[in-house]
This record gives sequence, C-alpha cells and structure tokens, in this order.
Amino acid sequence: MKFFRKIHLWLSVPFGIFITLICFSGAMLIFEPEITRSAQKSVYYVASTQGEPLSMEELMETVKSSLPDSVSITGVTVFSDPERTYQVNLSKPRRSSIFVDQYSGQITGRYQRIAFFGTMFKLHRWLLDSANPHGDGLKIGKMLVGISTLIFVIALISGIVIWWPRARKSLRHSLSISFEKGWKGFWKGLHVAGGMYVVIFVLAMSLTGLTWSFNWYRTAFYAVCGVEHTPRNFGQQQVASNGESGERGSHGQRGGRGQRGEHDGKGRHQGDGEGRRHHSEFGRWQTVYNELSAQNPNASKITISPERATVTLSDFGNGRASDSYTFNRRSGEVTLATAYAASTEADRLRGWIYSIHTGSFGGIFTRIIWLLSALLGASLPLTGYYIWIRHLTKKKNHHEKEK
Repeated sequence: MKFFRKIHLWLSVPFGIFITLICFSGAMLIFEPEITRSAQKSVYYVASTQGEPLSMEELMETVKSSLPDSVSITGVTVFSDPERTYQVNLSKPRRSSIFVDQYSGQITGRYQRIAFFGTMFKLHRWLLDSANPHGDGLKIGKMLVGISTLIFVIALISGIVIWWPRARKSLRHSLSISFEKGWKGFWKGLHVAGGMYVVIFVLAMSLTGLTWSFNWYRTAFYAVCGVEHTPRNFGQQQVASNGESGERGSHGQRGGRGQRGEHDGKGRHQGDGEGRRHHSEFGRWQTVYNELSAQNPNASKITISPERATVTLSDFGNGRASDSYTFNRRSGEVTLATAYAASTEADRLRGWIYSIHTGSFGGIFTRIIWLLSALLGASLPLTGYYIWIRHLTKKKNHHEKEK
C-alpha cells in the first residue's frame, strides 16, 4: 500500500498542472458546436423557411461564383433540421467551408472557429505548442499531453487501490463530501470521494485519448479490442471529415421541403430533372440527394461530393457511423459503395473511440456527464496539491515542536 501511495504522489506532483489543463480544456470543447451555432446563429440558420429550397445546382453555382479560381467546391452537407443552412465544403484552406441559405440562395458566412475554442483545442492537444502539431520536430506539447495522460491513468488506478481498503470499512463515509470538518474536510472529500464518482468516466476519456498520442499505445489498444490497426479508409471517410468541425447534426426527421421534383414557383425545376440537360457539374447532386434522403429519412446529415456521397446514420452511439455511396455524375445512378455494417473493424472502432472520448455516444445526457466529470477531473490535481501541502506543513510544524 505504501508503494502505491508513493506512486500516486510522486507521479502526480510534477504532472498535476498539465493534467488540470488537459481536463479543463477538454471540458470546454464538449459543447463547442452548440455554443458556436448559438453565437453565430445568422451563419448556421436560415432567416426563414417559407417557400421551397432552391436546387443544389443553383446554390452551388451561386457559391462557386463567389470563390477565387484557385478554390473549388468539394461537397455539400445537408442537415436533418430544415432550418440549418447548407454547408458547402471547399478545397482550401484545409477544412474550410461556406454556409448558404437554401431558401434565398444567400451566402450566410464562412466556418470560423471561435478564438476561445481554438485556444482550448490547442491547449488540449498540444499544450499550446502550436509550432509543432502538423509539422516535423520534437512535438514537445503533444508528447507532454500523452505522458501526462498516461500518468493520470496510473494515478487514477493507484488512487482506487489506496481508497478501497478504507472503503470496505465505511463505504458511505468514503463517498461523502461535506463541510463537517471545514474546508479541509471538503477539499479532501472532493479529492477522494469526488475522484471515485468520476473515475470510470475519466478513465474512459484518458484511455481513448491516448490513442492520439502514441503509436505503440494505439496498436496495443486496437489489439486488446481484437482489431488489427489499419490506416484510415480515406475513400469512405474523406467526405464526412470535410464537414463542420465537431458537428453532430440535429435530431428529427429530415425536412424534404421541395426536394423531390417540385417547382419553386419561378419556373425552376428542383427534382431529378427528367428531360433536362445538366450543364453544371452539380446537376446530378440534387438527384442523388433526393434518392438518399428518401432511403434514409432519419439520417442526421447527408454529404454529396463529386461522384461520392456519405449518409451519417445517427447522432447516438458511434456518431461517425455512415454509409458510403458512389454515383455516376452523368446519369445520377447511385450505388452503395460501403455500408457501415460492412466497413472495416478498424474504422468502426475509430469512430467509437472518438464518440467515447467526447461523450457524444449517448447524446446530451452523456455529454453533460462528461462535462462534469472532466471538470472534476481537472480539480483532482489541485485538491491533491492542497492535501499534500497541508501534510508537509503539518509535518514541518511537528518537527519544530519536537525541537
């Protein structure tokens, strides 16, 4: 037991501040999509849903006319909520996109991460070591995040080992947080009992998060799950990954307003265009979307790109679960390329790792739990420092009295 106490203390002391920063910044990112959409409502939501949506061909041509020659449209994402603007993905810069009101044809703005969340992301992934994330070099920030997370896992497990013998004698007392002994008792209870309340959730975040830090750990993690680690299936994933950062879509039935062959009242045909020549490269995108939305009425979003489409199946469970399709850009004939159920085990596990790490697998309920757990996880090193410093002070005073 004494060994575990030393492990718990001497590993936590030097890395505790990093653990606090990683947990806190991770907590701040959990509700980034909702906060971003609320803060930039005019970009993410249409002004009015009256009338019928314009055809994708017309919308894409409108966006294309606003772009420089060096930038092209790589896809468009349609969300299940009819009040959400269409997200048009661009070739550059990396992961850039424009939002367009499908009812008026007006470009509402570009995707732009709020500065606070950009800072929190860099802090969470690289401890603000922004010079190294995508380049060569030592990548010190990324390494510190990985080592600190690994230390956190050891500290959590050793904490359980230390806590359990006392808990067997008085479980109720071991899980209580109160002011009966003043602030000293409160901080100690928050560290010990609070840690036990969230240990499973924080371990889940840490163990999944480590897959982004170390190749050896990722390979071992996949092997423990009975899956051989393989490179990402870019053919299936690329369309979906170019969407809004952190986007999860909205619940509910897909609004099919004017999407299946209706006219918009101005003589413009919106459906699959029977008998019409498709002069634009985007001419068949509407046809493909109509067919896929009819086949998948509960999909959270559908992304169409040249000769390829992705249907994101749900916001629950594996939020990255999607069916991949190909289509003939001349005829619009759609063929199922890869169903989610037939995708590689590595791709499915990769999606589950992300969903568990972010807490998105259970919708708003699990994300709230993850938020509270991450915040409490951030407090554990701080309360641990408090207990340790009080212990050192008490020990010092005791020695002085003996003298």
